[in-house]
Amino acid sequence: MDNNTLPNDTEALKSIISDYQEQVSYLEEKISYLQKVIFSSTSEKKKEAQHPQNHLFLPGLEEQKPEKIEPAKVTIPEHSRKKRGRKPLPQDLPREDIVHDLSEEEKTCPCGTSMACIGQEESEKLDYVPAKLRVERHIRLKYACRECEGVESDQGAVKIAPMPAQIIPQGIVTPGLLAHILVAKFVDALPFYRQENQFARLGIELSRSTMVSWAMSVAKACEPLLGLFKEELLAHNILNIDETTVQVLREENRAASTKSYMWAFLGGQQDRPTALFEYHPTRGGQALDFLQSFTGTIQTDGYVSYNALGERAGIIHVGCLAHIRRKFMDVIKISKRERTKGGTAQEIVNLIGQIYKVEKDLALQKLEPDRIKEQRQEQIVPILDTIKAILDQRAYTTPPKSQLGKAIAYALNQWDRVVRYTEDGRLRPDNNLVENAIRPIALGRKNWLFAGHPNGAKAGALFFSLIETAKRNNLEPYAYLRHLFEQLPLARDKEEVRQFMPQHIDPTLVSTLSPVA
Repeated sequence: MDNNTLPNDTEALKSIISDYQEQVSYLEEKISYLQKVIFSSTSEKKKEAQHPQNHLFLPGLEEQKPEKIEPAKVTIPEHSRKKRGRKPLPQDLPREDIVHDLSEEEKTCPCGTSMACIGQEESEKLDYVPAKLRVERHIRLKYACRECEGVESDQGAVKIAPMPAQIIPQGIVTPGLLAHILVAKFVDALPFYRQENQFARLGIELSRSTMVSWAMSVAKACEPLLGLFKEELLAHNILNIDETTVQVLREENRAASTKSYMWAFLGGQQDRPTALFEYHPTRGGQALDFLQSFTGTIQTDGYVSYNALGERAGIIHVGCLAHIRRKFMDVIKISKRERTKGGTAQEIVNLIGQIYKVEKDLALQKLEPDRIKEQRQEQIVPILDTIKAILDQRAYTTPPKSQLGKAIAYALNQWDRVVRYTEDGRLRPDNNLVENAIRPIALGRKNWLFAGHPNGAKAGALFFSLIETAKRNNLEPYAYLRHLFEQLPLARDKEEVRQFMPQHIDPTLVSTLSPVA
């Protein structure tokens, strides 16, 4: 600021000072928010305020006096108290008996009589047996006809038992080892170079490049399943969508540091859900192209790329209440007013908490969708109306560049989409299910950091699709992948491949393949 250019008018100077104070306040709030993002816990769980804030009532809203809370009555059934202490070990684990006995000398009573065994005491301890590698020797017996030796024949004089179809023909890897390597990478976020070190400790040289080659070969063999996953999503009319970042190094015409994206789609039959992941270099709408024939409800966050899809004929676009709550939680985290912690933000969060309490009660009742819709109209819509009234009023009195102003603007911009979930009892108030499905990618990239090539990112999307869909259909990931890799090479057509989708497999059929079976 040049002092020589400052105006002499007092009112003009006051206006300049006011503008600077607003800028300083904005920057201080921004710094506080960034410090919270970097150094504070990311949990969104609400802590009870030490100084509860009285409800801020708006003109025109009827004030309700707090109801008197009666002490909760607790009924303790006779002889039904829970046993305290350690939980028993699972019964399906194999057990080895180790008997501890007295010596022959100790079995003799001081009176000289041999003591008789009158019982035993048992205690269980949990042991760990380290992983072991083994070699499968496939012996193919050969047969020859002694009578046809030296005689030319179209049938041939020698026959040999054929090898079963393999997921990787001519490879040395078994379905069990493949399943272990891929589960370690895509479930436990263990990069191939760490697995290479683990195998070295077990006495086998297995390079990361070999594991990458195996993973790419298996992904190519499993590609038909992705087409079936898309068919499953398009055959039903509710779809949740989300995306997260992933770094891919060798992308054509792009810097290695450029962000790419992994998109997640969750839908299909409600009791047999389908999770599909797709890799795309950009965050544009190209990832949504396969949904051109989709009709029904999509639920997303407020990202602009979803707008075009949501505005298409035959599409109902539903928003995410959790994202609105998250914006106000950010305000609470940086609030410096301890006596009225969070102010408007805390008020909104408390009201959203009431909505989730009602949703939890409805879920416990296991009502039909039509009944859930009725209960939402009676119990939740009035709370939403109260929140909307608060947002409308505070929007005029809150600086738009402040964190609170941004939260209010986001909520009002998404409001019409967010409240639509109350019109369909099958829907949830938020997009959390698909966010949970995409979380393994966010956690995994902290370990494996990046994909070396776009083909690797596409293969990763396929494995995430198989594993997350298996988990949501109550299949243990290792058991499912091993079953898939054993049986998929035997499939002769599309319908036989369909049988190996996680949605169509009985969990009991693959339970014996689990590592603890």
